[in-house]
Amino acid sequence: IGNTVLHILVLQPNKTFACHMYSLILSYDRNKEGPGSLELIPNNEGLTPFKLAGVEGNTVMFQYLMQKRKHNLWSFGPLTTVLYDLTEIDSWAEDQSFLELIVSTKKREARQILDLTPVKELVSLKWNMYGRPYFCFLALFYILYMVCFTMCCVYRPLKPRTGNKTSGRDNTIYVQKMLQESYMTYEDELRLVGELITVIGAVVILILEIPDILRVGAAKYFGQTILGGPFHIIVITYACMILVTMVMRLTSTTGEVVPMSFALVLGWCNVMYFARGFQMLGPFTIMIQKMIFGDLMRFCWLMAVVILGFASAFYIIFQTENPENLGQFYNYPMSLFTTFELFLTIIDGPANYDVDLPFMYSVVYFAFAIIATLLMLNLLIAMMGDTHWRVAHERDELWRAQVVATTVMLERKLPRCLWPRSGICGREYGLGDRWYLRVQDRVDPNKHKMMRYTEAFKAQDRDNYDKDLEKLEINKNILYKKELSALSLSRSTSRTSSHRGWEILRRNT
Repeated sequence: IGNTVLHILVLQPNKTFACHMYSLILSYDRNKEGPGSLELIPNNEGLTPFKLAGVEGNTVMFQYLMQKRKHNLWSFGPLTTVLYDLTEIDSWAEDQSFLELIVSTKKREARQILDLTPVKELVSLKWNMYGRPYFCFLALFYILYMVCFTMCCVYRPLKPRTGNKTSGRDNTIYVQKMLQESYMTYEDELRLVGELITVIGAVVILILEIPDILRVGAAKYFGQTILGGPFHIIVITYACMILVTMVMRLTSTTGEVVPMSFALVLGWCNVMYFARGFQMLGPFTIMIQKMIFGDLMRFCWLMAVVILGFASAFYIIFQTENPENLGQFYNYPMSLFTTFELFLTIIDGPANYDVDLPFMYSVVYFAFAIIATLLMLNLLIAMMGDTHWRVAHERDELWRAQVVATTVMLERKLPRCLWPRSGICGREYGLGDRWYLRVQDRVDPNKHKMMRYTEAFKAQDRDNYDKDLEKLEINKNILYKKELSALSLSRSTSRTSSHRGWEILRRNT
């Protein structure tokens, strides 16, 4: 019952009342330390009161709980060294990491906890010491891996075509080699090494991604921008395309260019995932993700309807014409592709002035240009501008959350020998087996007093300024006299306000 009340207090809107009641209930707890403590009992979702405060974005309760967990090590003047208990904060040996819970929640208030002590210092320590070097090395390794795969695709086994052409539009001069012909020369063996590296890399990607999908859940794993959801879809699809290409190569099946092309596009697009490790590029990748999976996905439905309708109309119009003179609409797939190019203004309207064009082509093309170019493209630009304005206020905050998610991911993937535990063991200071983070704070004891003095100066200057304005309104004389009186009043005002301020300082001292 006491644990349930603690969870309810974390969700209370009255933060001050909740903190007092929380402290009162814990004062009656018999097991204040150890696994039997009320603070360490999770609810049905596996969240303790401390983790629930983070997930809900209750910064007041979070700071209150952290103040209870800190130990002042020593103080020297304004400098104070504090040890913060990392229990439930550090993701080391935690099945449900506190940092991962914060970055995966949909509440924006929860991400503000990443800027609070000691979470900010812990993330900065992990990222600067281990996360950034490992992430940069991983980015370099992935780029070299993609260069290897690209070279294998460029020099794939081909041979000249020996058969006759099927039609006048057949332009094929090379065909794919059979498996027995693909690995005969020294260059083929060198390419085989690169292909084995590519296949091994694809298998490793699937081995690393599948356990996280089962642990987090597909909807949460692929749907969270901060966790890299779109890039996870891209890299898993890329690995599947590599395996499909391998099967087609081993079975000598023609058409391996289709999965190979998809793999090249997806693999190189995944390089943008590593931009999150750099402050200059990370926020822009967030903007691209928001636009693609927000505005562009909705716009593509409208664009598909328009292209389908007008492509069908263009195909019907040119169905009776000679394709040698107007070949842009000679069949239905080519009509769809040509209409798509017209929609994006990549090409101009196809026209051959040596022959007569159908009358309906001019009418349909006029309507298409008005709807597609003038209306829908400008609508897309306006939608993206609105999205850019909305996301610009929180893109830096989202980028910092991505850095936290990347740090937790690397800490889970890498071996323990490459990523030691952060912090200080409490046995060194007689605090048990818990781990602590040492943070040095600078406390200014006169900060609040100086704030009061500043407010006093502002109030005095404001009163004197109002009196000066009243005098200036009463004296309606020549402009030169007004300027002289305002100058003398401002000098006397600054002199009296500073004099009073110094008197307050002397008296308080």
